[in-house]
Amino acid sequence: MLTSKQRAYLKSLAMELDPIILLGKASLTTENEKNVDEALAKRELVKVGVLKNCDDDPREIAETLAEHTRSEVVQVIGKKIVLYRQGKDKNRKIELPKARKKQ
Repeated sequence: MLTSKQRAYLKSLAMELDPIILLGKASLTTENEKNVDEALAKRELVKVGVLKNCDDDPREIAETLAEHTRSEVVQVIGKKIVLYRQGKDKNRKIELPKARKKQ
């Protein structure tokens, strides 16, 4: 579970990213899910674009993608989805801010 500070940090990193996967009329397919999963394994942070001809709700697509790829939804703005999944130790590229402990 991401903290609000971690989510804000990931949002700032995502601003510079271009969508690497575009979902169109066919919406979410197993092939698209596989591509997102592979991209998360390599990059940790991925932006997905939902084209205008896609009839499905981007928020629902984001939740489904997150569930199927074991990732977290960082944000959904309009037709853009940002997902994050922490990489394995040797593949970790993004260092998240530490979560503060509650007193």
